[in-house]
Amino acid sequence: MHVNEALNDNNYLDWIQEMENFLFAKNKIGFVDGTLKKPEEKDTDHMSWLRCDAMIKGWLTTAMEKEIRLSVKYANSAREIWTGLQERFRKESAPRVYELKQLLVTTKKEGSSVSTYYTRLRTLWDEIGSVFSVPKCSCTGCTCGISKKIAESKDKERLYEFLLGLDSEFSTIRTQILSMKPVHVLSKAYHLVAEDEQQRAVSTGKRTNTDSVAFQASMKRDGSVATQNKSRPKTNKKPNNDKLEHCDFCGKDRHNRDGCFKLIGYPKWWPGKTKPDKGRAKAACVEASDNKDTV
Repeated sequence: MHVNEALNDNNYLDWIQEMENFLFAKNKIGFVDGTLKKPEEKDTDHMSWLRCDAMIKGWLTTAMEKEIRLSVKYANSAREIWTGLQERFRKESAPRVYELKQLLVTTKKEGSSVSTYYTRLRTLWDEIGSVFSVPKCSCTGCTCGISKKIAESKDKERLYEFLLGLDSEFSTIRTQILSMKPVHVLSKAYHLVAEDEQQRAVSTGKRTNTDSVAFQASMKRDGSVATQNKSRPKTNKKPNNDKLEHCDFCGKDRHNRDGCFKLIGYPKWWPGKTKPDKGRAKAACVEASDNKDTV
């Protein structure tokens, strides 16, 4: 099969275009469009023509679904099959054109890339052009310029349809394109919009990277503080008074009798004291001696 899909009741337009391209590439399009007539039986090319025509009939029928193939199996030539298919499926052109026009109006960019959006429009435009007949100039070489005016009008119409479906973020570049004199052709407008999209993506990427670095630095700083706070021992616990030493001489805690300055005398570094309290030390000796005699 020389086309992407077999012919059915819904894909005739796509099928006929692909088959025309294939036959043209094989230099056999004249057998189906009627330009290559069947030679007379006495002509030396008669048998060669029949063989080629039979080959093309096989190409056509192979690319059809079974029901359609059965309806053309008794055709005498490839040309007869071709015209029969046109009479059968071309009647649906008007509803299909209406459907395509409706799709064209509702087709929007809607967050997709400019390339994807343009490709969807181009597909609809090409299909509409294949089913909707456009008037053409009949003069040789088109010296009247009608064909050029028709092409310019079609291109301008497609330009407006392309700009109409862009998202609101392209309002600036859309206004610039519409304000230019003369108005840009469709291809130029597409490149301008695509460049605007690329520049916006680069700017957004830089901003995202900056925000990411700042966020990571903030997380690292906060994590370090949290780690330090976690590793720092807590000192706000209340001391256990049961385990503290108690001096039975002065009645105060945190030292015992042996280290009581009131009993053994204050050191030189003690505030307000320049010399040890000798009297206190002497009293301590007397008290110790009395205790010894008592024992």
